[in-house]
Amino acid sequence: MIQWIQSHSENSFRNLSNASPSEQEEDPMDAYSRAVTNAVETVSPAVVHLKVNGNRGGGAGSGFLISPDGFIVTNQHVVESASEINAEFPDGRSLKAMKIGEDPMTDIAVLKVTNDPFPYLHFSKPNSVKVGQLAIAIGNPLGYESTVTAGVVSALGRSLRSRSGRLIEDVIQTDAALNPGNSGGPLVNSRGELIGINTAIIPSAQGICFAVGSGTAEYVITRLMKNGFVKRGYLGIAGQNQSIPNRLKIFNKLEQTSGVLVIEVENSSPAATSLLRKGDMILSLNEQVIRSIDDMHRTLDESTIQKELPIRVLREGSLRTFSIRSGEI
Repeated sequence: MIQWIQSHSENSFRNLSNASPSEQEEDPMDAYSRAVTNAVETVSPAVVHLKVNGNRGGGAGSGFLISPDGFIVTNQHVVESASEINAEFPDGRSLKAMKIGEDPMTDIAVLKVTNDPFPYLHFSKPNSVKVGQLAIAIGNPLGYESTVTAGVVSALGRSLRSRSGRLIEDVIQTDAALNPGNSGGPLVNSRGELIGINTAIIPSAQGICFAVGSGTAEYVITRLMKNGFVKRGYLGIAGQNQSIPNRLKIFNKLEQTSGVLVIEVENSSPAATSLLRKGDMILSLNEQVIRSIDDMHRTLDESTIQKELPIRVLREGSLRTFSIRSGEI
């Protein structure tokens, strides 16, 4: 019996050893390596190193091409004060880039170079990104060109505070290592499709990096290419987040616990020509509950411009509802 087992084991080992590579089970690490290298080969030709000169001195960052005619996407903070931008390509070319548009609210900018055609990246399909999938970052951290790091999508739907003070929605959290100089580079999937724009790291934490999701990015990019800016609604107030006193919640039968207190109304603004007053607490706008200034920003998108919007406020302890016409910013 023992001899049969030994003989059977030896024959099985010989059969496995003699099997062709296609017949043997692929090593997971080999599959992982091949996925990364294939994506890098697809993406790298479309990733550029940006060198920036401006009023605040020089700087650098990453960017990537999104069309064959030379449109480049990067972070707005990379080119914010730029008087001259040079895009350096993997093949050694260096071309002057012109700023087409920028959006500080989402930290996205679009540039343009000539001498097409260029290799370019494709956006991933909407809602195709999954937690746990492979995430590959390509950029120029600390001046080292064409640097690749890989990790996974750690979380979706995060919010990130931009330098403008507004929240950027649809943010991807990843553990793919990002460093200064990675800003503006692409985050791609195993097929080399764009899933995000690398934008921020948390210096005090390891393995927590962020990218603006491709859905938000595509929305902003198309508008920057067309108009040079992103249109948003505007009321013309200064406000602050404010808790609603319990007695007013009970008296007015309110479920929400906070709103936005109007502390200033700009002259000649949409708010100034409406019934909105300093001291009002905004509870809803355009049928959307308003608990914070971030809620106001989300609600006042392009679709609200020049529209009469229903607004509900607390004034001197009582509820009031009227309309306000949104302007454009």
